Amino acid sequence: MKNIPTFIFDLDGVITNTEQYHYEAWKEISHELEYNLTKNKNEELKGVSRDKCLLKILNWAKIKISDEKFNYLLEKKNKIYLEKISKIDSSNIVNGIYDFITAAKKHDHSIALYSSSKNANYILNKLDLHSFFDAIVDGNSVKFSKPDPEGFSLAAKLTKSNPENCVVFEDSEAGIVAGNKINMTTVGVGNSKKLNVANRVFKEFKEIKFEDFQKC
Repeated sequence: MKNIPTFIFDLDGVITNTEQYHYEAWKEISHELEYNLTKNKNEELKGVSRDKCLLKILNWAKIKISDEKFNYLLEKKNKIYLEKISKIDSSNIVNGIYDFITAAKKHDHSIALYSSSKNANYILNKLDLHSFFDAIVDGNSVKFSKPDPEGFSLAAKLTKSNPENCVVFEDSEAGIVAGNKINMTTVGVGNSKKLNVANRVFKEFKEIKFEDFQKC
């Protein structure tokens, strides 16, 4: 096991700002269900698996649908989202991420990704960041999504790291809670008040300095 910290990143809202495309896609699906998904409610969908997001929306709309319609809407949402992100490239990397990751690799830190998205590998390739990651855990890798810590535990295992020696960068309450459950150091990135459950919070990733976490 390495003594230096392993860094585990969420994807949407941390590495790249594609969460707006998730919101737009879910808003279209919600419109089909005659429900108005607000940006405030959308905060509760961050870091949550696709099926659980739809379950939340159905609960808010107070409606029930068939399993067939449920699966149809999941597929439709993903198609809308993939169309919206089809043209992203390295210019869509959040300011500060590339410098942090390259500094971490230079100093022999392990880098992992844990995202609830099932499109994580596709997005990392579009951003030209895939090769930097020692482990990638996504929605295809786990049975239980955030706030369950399964994905973070798997990322630690794949990088041969103790959970207590991992630093998690998240923009969702669900992700922060998941990291906290197994005593990882959690760093919230964003303006949501719900991130105050993290060990540290920054409004933007560019405020984070690699040197501050080199020996957590």
